[in-house]
Amino acid sequence: MINTIQYLEQNPSIVTLLKEKKASLVGITELEEKAILDSFDEELRVENRLWN
Repeated sequence: MINTIQYLEQNPSIVTLLKEKKASLVGITELEEKAILDSFDEELRVENRLWN
């Protein structure tokens, strides 16, 4: 799964497609996909707080 997360970090447009349900992660359960997407949302919130 770490390879998937690293790939998504390098390709943020894929994260957008996943959130819009226009793409899916093969070999990743729905629960794992939700956790991955939630972590990207949390990362964004933390970055925004640092700039405010």
